Amino acid sequence: MAKAATGPRAGIKTDTATKNGSGKPLDSLTEKRQSADFPDVDKAIAEYNARKDSQLAAIKKTDKELLRKMLYEMVLSRRFEEKCAEVYRMGKIGGFCHLYIGQEAIGVGAMLALEPTDMVVTSYRDHAQAMIKGISPGSVMAELYGKATGCVGGKGGSMHMFSKEHEFYGGHGIVGGQIPVGTGMAYAAKYKNTGQVALCFFGEAAVNQGSFHESLNMAQLWKLPCIYICENNQYGMGTSQERAMSIRSIAKKGEAYGMANEFVDGMDVMAVREATLRAVERARKDGSPTLLEVRAYRYMGHSMSDPGNYRTRDEIAKYQERDPIVLFKDSLQEAGVLAEKDYEAIEAEVKDVVEKAAQFAEESPLPDTSELLTHVYA
Repeated sequence: MAKAATGPRAGIKTDTATKNGSGKPLDSLTEKRQSADFPDVDKAIAEYNARKDSQLAAIKKTDKELLRKMLYEMVLSRRFEEKCAEVYRMGKIGGFCHLYIGQEAIGVGAMLALEPTDMVVTSYRDHAQAMIKGISPGSVMAELYGKATGCVGGKGGSMHMFSKEHEFYGGHGIVGGQIPVGTGMAYAAKYKNTGQVALCFFGEAAVNQGSFHESLNMAQLWKLPCIYICENNQYGMGTSQERAMSIRSIAKKGEAYGMANEFVDGMDVMAVREATLRAVERARKDGSPTLLEVRAYRYMGHSMSDPGNYRTRDEIAKYQERDPIVLFKDSLQEAGVLAEKDYEAIEAEVKDVVEKAAQFAEESPLPDTSELLTHVYA
């Protein structure tokens, strides 16, 4: 399991060439903050290779059916999102559409460490989590199309998947807005003594919101069984994390509240699952919350309307060398759990599921006009 390094942050440089009227130096507006606990992709590859033996050991002690399900869910998430991109460009999906491509190991690794009765809440990048939690691909795609057969009757769209039956509570469009909701879900579980754990996903840009700090303080103070998972894909919309955070180790922010915290390689599904299992154990034991910083890399722009011109093709290609699906598939083959024909069978199965989901959405009816104002409270 990868741990965050504890070395001091590099000093911030001052531009002594820039003067104000008094002749005093000004801080450079282009200063580059770097820290030892934020590795570049080459270091991340080396770190992954160094712990490959421990990953293989984790695979060998894990049920083979669960391992297949993990790979299946990752491939399904990828192919489903690729289909979403295709039909969005055709005008079939309206509004915002945020894809999960490159982050599949986070949702799968974390959520398959839960019990079916545990609760999940997330941000607007929610299609994959909805399916992993049990909402059918057809129902998710129909919701994206705005059809009556969608999981929210066509009213939620891309950002607002929901299912009380599956204990999946969204799908929230406000940055950081789901963090206090997840905290409240954990409070309800403790108050009612249900034994449930709440899993709350959010992006790294949400960490700069006050709701993040207020929620962590409350969760630790009251011992609420909430696992906060920061999906750090390194860009808040089009802004690199290094330009937005003075301290780039998000996991360490949990220390301000005395909260258990851990840095996790988000391109390694087994590392994510193992870290989440530790967090779940803490939560069930005495209600202790956990902050996990799970670092990955999204290959697409922030949303379908974002061309991603703030990144180079070389940068994206470099991170794709650590594609989470390829890493997991190769490890399963090396461990003797999976053959190439098995992977091909999964791809074929997924292709059929995704095509049927799209067909279901196409053929489903639009909501009746009588539903326009139902469930509208403000």
